[in-house]
Amino acid sequence: MMRANIILYVALILVAFGVVTSQHEARKLHSEGERLQAVAAEYEAEYGQLQIEQGTWATHARIEEVATTQLKMEVPTPKQVQVIVLGRVGP
Repeated sequence: MMRANIILYVALILVAFGVVTSQHEARKLHSEGERLQAVAAEYEAEYGQLQIEQGTWATHARIEEVATTQLKMEVPTPKQVQVIVLGRVGP
């Protein structure tokens, strides 16, 4: 009887240790999950801002402004435009 009690106490201690360990791991994983959700929310906000910025930089008016002011480009006259028709290359 005494031997059975000792075995049961040892089993109880091992199970209790397992429960404590698994609870600690679950809390740690939950905390990590919440942290990652916060990071994901920050990335989503930054992505939205970058999409707005890209839309601003890619507008036709903005491209034309940069081409004329910074690159000193001009719209060619119809006389300056040449149409090139490519034929089939190869044998």
